[in-house]
Amino acid sequence: MALNGLTTLWFNTGTLCNLACSNCYIESSPRNDRLAYLTLAEVAQFLDEIAADALPVREIGFTGGEPFMNRATPAMIGLSLDHGFEVLVLTNAMRPMRRLEAELLALPRHHLTFRVSLDHYTAQRHDAERGDGSFAIAIEGIRWLSSHGFAIAIAGRQLAGENEAGAQAGYATLFAGLGLPTPPLVLFPEMDAAADVPEITTACWGILDVEPTAMMCATSRMVVRRRGSDAAAVLACTLLAYDAQFELGATLAEASRPVPLNHPHCARFCVLGGASCS
Repeated sequence: MALNGLTTLWFNTGTLCNLACSNCYIESSPRNDRLAYLTLAEVAQFLDEIAADALPVREIGFTGGEPFMNRATPAMIGLSLDHGFEVLVLTNAMRPMRRLEAELLALPRHHLTFRVSLDHYTAQRHDAERGDGSFAIAIEGIRWLSSHGFAIAIAGRQLAGENEAGAQAGYATLFAGLGLPTPPLVLFPEMDAAADVPEITTACWGILDVEPTAMMCATSRMVVRRRGSDAAAVLACTLLAYDAQFELGATLAEASRPVPLNHPHCARFCVLGGASCS
């Protein structure tokens, strides 16, 4: 997959998380620090490269782990907004975010969206993935964001046996009951790493009626810093943090080379799942 113009740059702020979800694609947990905390200086370095090379980046995304485990994340968001980018922050809206309320309230509201992970529209199904009581805490985080004028989106999972229309209706009912407008909803396919998936070939584009340029690696890259490394690195996408073949270089220019779609996530999430993190 050739890079068809870099429009989204992701920063992984670190893999530490306050939760250890059973189905986390990147294995985030309170103990997993395989991706170390990214620094404000490292984010600035890549934003400067975008400006110097006039790259067509429109959106900056922040992911983890839980981004707000890294206390520098609000400053990174602010710097990205100052550079004129749309900013998307993936969060579980729980305690790590709430401890940084003062810093978040100092940020502009325009061009900033918080996408909150809410695995299901029922507490039972959400808590089965993330732990007892996590649904209620996430809802309180959503209420806080909404009450302070932040734009919100929801990231849910389309569970086995559920169709998209039913999931959409379930989330709409939930937010109506909360007295909140229904936010934009993104439903992600299940990411069972143990499940076998079909191999994909170039014939899949015609068979599935999918445009190759719709794949994330055609328009996005992710910056990380591995534990023990002295410098950040650029990866092919947000899903493939640990496979060395998807580390493309130390700069965005070096990372502009083509990416082989030979990881199971390429089929499971992108080609067959039709999903995108952006």
